Amino acid sequence: MAQKHQIKVGIACIARKTFDFKAALDIFHSIQTSKLQKISNIEWVIIPNLVIEIQDAQIAAHHLASKEIDAFICLSGTFALGHLILEFNKVLKKPILLWGLDELPYNGGKIRLNSVCGINLNASNLYKAGVKDFHAIVGEELVELENWLDAIRIMAAFQTAHIGIIGYRAQGFFNLDVDELDLYNQTGVLIDHYELSQVFQMPVEDSEINIRKQQIIKLFDISQISEDQIEKVALLTTKFDQFMKTNNLTTCAIRCWPEFAGSFGISPCAAMSILQSEGKIMACEGDILASMSMLAHQAIGAETPFLADFSQVNFKEDFALLWHCGVAPCNLWDEKCTRSLDGYFAGGKGVTADFVMRPGEISLARIDYAPGEYRILLQKGLGIPMKKELKGTYLKATFSSGVRTLMDKIVYNGIAHHLSVVYGDYIKPFEIFAKLKHWKKI
Repeated sequence: MAQKHQIKVGIACIARKTFDFKAALDIFHSIQTSKLQKISNIEWVIIPNLVIEIQDAQIAAHHLASKEIDAFICLSGTFALGHLILEFNKVLKKPILLWGLDELPYNGGKIRLNSVCGINLNASNLYKAGVKDFHAIVGEELVELENWLDAIRIMAAFQTAHIGIIGYRAQGFFNLDVDELDLYNQTGVLIDHYELSQVFQMPVEDSEINIRKQQIIKLFDISQISEDQIEKVALLTTKFDQFMKTNNLTTCAIRCWPEFAGSFGISPCAAMSILQSEGKIMACEGDILASMSMLAHQAIGAETPFLADFSQVNFKEDFALLWHCGVAPCNLWDEKCTRSLDGYFAGGKGVTADFVMRPGEISLARIDYAPGEYRILLQKGLGIPMKKELKGTYLKATFSSGVRTLMDKIVYNGIAHHLSVVYGDYIKPFEIFAKLKHWKKI
């Protein structure tokens, strides 16, 4: 698993002295040492004492706000005053996790915590106050907590991302367009535009180009391309790398055709395959939302997301081919076929990466926009072995819901034709993220 996006999270334990507040404080201390400290890439801002009175909540909320937290956890140590969560929210205006505790053994017939009822009260107060970006869990298992934290990581990654579009969307791909200010309103993302010529003219060192050339020769079978094409792939890889560093880009979406091959001499696929294997996020065809889908996967620890078309279907054998023209990260090669570069694309100018991708459990995601709404398509699947029979990069996959069902979801919801794909199960954090954002989940 890759390193997850770093976030800062505040936590406070609320209680009421008519219940066993001392036991609640002991549990709170135990959770800090036995649970919270085990979760990586979190900076915790902890209110050490129980929050019982209204003034306690006001003071704690302002302290947390001063620390610029990304989200807030309200642990219901016991049932507590309904004012408290509203006081926190009034100041913080951040996503909230309502965390309830399992009830302790009864002591003389008296309920000791009544924590779950406290969640009920707080959720009802927030909901009826128009605050709906909260989530609730009960118990001390870390799985549900980490799924919520991962949803927060996605939100924080968007807030801090610098996303560039180089050129524009590809010709005729109207469905990849976004309303930039609405996207900013929804996610905090601002898009910066660059011309293709800015990449072409990016100054780079000859020594860096040579290092890239040697890397290409080591990674790929290059027998199908010319010496000039090898030089151009090395040059473009170096220019892209330097361009993203110079402009401090988290991700970029590139108008990779129709002008690119004509203006630079090759298509950018092979260069993008190499750089994506090194952790950079680069989306084809000017697809900003694809780059954000890939960024979201990366933020929650998925390694090297890759872009794919839901390209071919076989209803009889119930599989689909996740294919693209030759841009997937080269480290995802199945290690059985020949990993090669080819000039078949763009009227023979190429250059694309060609290989079958490794089998295994996969997760698909697509953040998508249609007039008036954002949606997220989510699907788990299984990549299965196949022989190298095509140009480009591709994976044969089956899906528990069936290929026809998945195709219907994509087609009849008007989902754009690029999916972010990763190895492993990365569905639940997206579901929570969608709920917090009030986006439609498909």
